[in-house]
Amino acid sequence: MEFVFATGNQHKVDEVQAMLPQSIKIISLKDLGFDGELPETQPTIEGNAKQKAEYLFHQGEEFVFAEDTGLEIEALNGEPGVKSARYAGEAKKSEDNMQLVLANLKEITNRKARFKTVIALFYKSKLHCFEGILNGTIIDEPSGTSGFGYDPIFVPEGSDKTLAEISKEEKGAISHRGKAVEKLVAFLKEQQP
Repeated sequence: MEFVFATGNQHKVDEVQAMLPQSIKIISLKDLGFDGELPETQPTIEGNAKQKAEYLFHQGEEFVFAEDTGLEIEALNGEPGVKSARYAGEAKKSEDNMQLVLANLKEITNRKARFKTVIALFYKSKLHCFEGILNGTIIDEPSGTSGFGYDPIFVPEGSDKTLAEISKEEKGAISHRGKAVEKLVAFLKEQQP
């Protein structure tokens, strides 16, 4: 089976493809020759995932899924949330986003946070959504070199390492995106004759 993954982020493509069974192949936007921006104008993570999937579905792609992920920090009233990629501006620079989070948490002791991923899948003209949550805390300074986005400042519950200090496989097994992908795969397996 082949699905179009509605993202321009190659890190996400690689991460999700590694979690999928070999029978499911991802076609990226780059593979389609699409290098524009997908619409992301909804006020929620779920809304953005649905909007991106619907956009490609209406472009004639029958099997398509999109995801949106946000970092929600309790002490910042859920920020950066739906604006996670553009928290420090339209340039979407991970380093700037992390530094802004750390600056906003400077005098705050409550460091509880969670990553939330919603995958929106169009399958046989119907929309299905799958959610994954990873709880954790924000540390004082970045640590680790793997991963992307806010991974260097996020320590998952029950761990003493950031998401940027563990392997791709370890991250896939516990991550918000991994949990959402698991639900997606379970759904797709149910659809097989």
